[in-house]
Amino acid sequence: MRAMINPPDTLGSVRFDPRASWVKRAFAFVGPGLMVSVGYMDPGNWATDLLGGSRFGYALLWVIVLSSLSAQFLQVLCARLGLVTGRDLAQLCGQQFSRPLSFMLWILCEVAIIACDLAEVIGSAVGLQLLFGIPLPVGVVLTGLDVLMLLALTQRGYRWVEAVVAVLVFTVGGCFAFQILAAQPDWKRVFTGMTTPVLPGAGALVVALGILGATVMPHNLYLHSALMRTRAVPPEDLPQALRLATWDTVVSLGIAFFVNAAILVLAASQFHHRGVEVEQLEQAHSLLTPLLGGAAATAFAVALLASGQSSTITGTLAGQVVMEGFMKWKVAPWKRRLVSRVIAIVPALAVVVATGGRNTVDLLVVSQVVLSMQLPFAILPLVFFTSSKKLMGTHASKPVVAVIGYTISAAIVGLNLKLLFDTTGAGGMAAIFGGVVLLGAGAMAVDRVLPARELRPE
Repeated sequence: MRAMINPPDTLGSVRFDPRASWVKRAFAFVGPGLMVSVGYMDPGNWATDLLGGSRFGYALLWVIVLSSLSAQFLQVLCARLGLVTGRDLAQLCGQQFSRPLSFMLWILCEVAIIACDLAEVIGSAVGLQLLFGIPLPVGVVLTGLDVLMLLALTQRGYRWVEAVVAVLVFTVGGCFAFQILAAQPDWKRVFTGMTTPVLPGAGALVVALGILGATVMPHNLYLHSALMRTRAVPPEDLPQALRLATWDTVVSLGIAFFVNAAILVLAASQFHHRGVEVEQLEQAHSLLTPLLGGAAATAFAVALLASGQSSTITGTLAGQVVMEGFMKWKVAPWKRRLVSRVIAIVPALAVVVATGGRNTVDLLVVSQVVLSMQLPFAILPLVFFTSSKKLMGTHASKPVVAVIGYTISAAIVGLNLKLLFDTTGAGGMAAIFGGVVLLGAGAMAVDRVLPARELRPE
């Protein structure tokens, strides 16, 4: 059995010819942006956007706008980091930070990947149920077979992976374009929701943070910097490559913004004014059938399955990147995928069996809030490294860029702390900080027990 293609093992596999036509030069950089964009339209996004739109109407569209702009800003920094340094964010953390700190960051990133995987499991299982009538518990188990799909894809070459992901992305986008045309939303209220920052009513902060966590995904920051290492660029052509990579990122995440906004607009236009709050992905599908017709409902199910499977691919690659970058541990990607998927399947299956498949949206929203809490631990190193002239040389970020990055991180930390306090009170906050202290103590123990060569080879 051939090994899977893995970003750390495909350094410079896509050649950039500065003498080629503009189209060919641009095409050389089409792919990484689309690969990370799928994480911004996975089933976790669906859950937060459907809940936000059905509960609060168009009012939280501004959260999607700001989250998408933040995502574009951060992913552009990731692309620049990978191209300029030739190393990904996880590698730089492992090389520049102490081993205890690297271990902590790795654990936190793994938690984020598992939370994202949980969303993919639920979303893909619901998609299978809607399209083929497969019971939800069976669908949850069947999602583990995507390991074989990923193995088959990666054996064909890295550009094949990018091509298949691109097809899935445009499938999702096309399905929602069709549904928005059928829904005929109130465009004046859409514009107001995008430009008026308010938190309408109880629970809006939780949903807003869920949207943020689902839109700006921490492991995507590590993945994007690794994907850029697959491009072979002569040093003298780096400025041109940086411009093309920026356009790839902005356009790809623009597609993700459209999908996220379309989901919320669809929920707001079809459910909110009827007083229907979507608590299950299946519920949204069944309600769309009489409102927009069977074709729109089928498009909803197809897009859901496509989003779950495409984000599965990038989740696998991100897991391999962070494991090798932080810990210098090499595990066959299909084995890693099997383990991470089992970890996600167990709680998903338990919840589905216990609730009979109800409240899938609430479960997905919680998983996305977990993602938002991991974000600062990825953003801060990213901004730090891209601002370093020692690492980036003349391509280091200007001070204003660093200020924007640190401001985004500070805002996320502040919102998360407020959410934790509102949810758990002072006692819960103390328990959480105690857990962080224990994690730090565990990291110190790992530092003393594991030999240095396993973590940071010479």
